[in-house]
Amino acid sequence: MNRYIPPTPLAPFRAQYRLRLTVGAHSARHIRAIARSLLDEWAMHELTDAVELGVTELVANVVRHVPDRRCEVVILRQEGAVRVEVTDGCRQLPVPPTELSLGVEGGRGLLLLDSVADKWGVDPVSGGGKAVWFECWCGSI
Repeated sequence: MNRYIPPTPLAPFRAQYRLRLTVGAHSARHIRAIARSLLDEWAMHELTDAVELGVTELVANVVRHVPDRRCEVVILRQEGAVRVEVTDGCRQLPVPPTELSLGVEGGRGLLLLDSVADKWGVDPVSGGGKAVWFECWCGSI
């Protein structure tokens, strides 16, 4: 069972947090709590809403589109920014929708990500799979 494990200080400011897990319907809530805790630790409170929304969308995509639902979530502190990466073993790359229908419930995640992140992308991973990532910069909100 997946559960929240609060970060333990390894140094005054840890530069990253890495978590491998099989995600389910409620996993994003726990990952948001981890992200919020790290952003508090790093005094990057202004990025909390954007990072929480971005990581929620990426984890939701794993739940919906990756058959085994396994992924790795990495949250990296950078100079004045945070980078979040969600890596999975599925070769299928996400494709932003070109047109949205009002009656369709899904398909807006990448559009939401694009609206809250300063930069995002998808990189292939050796051995198959992909890493979907985004960056949020302090002072850009």
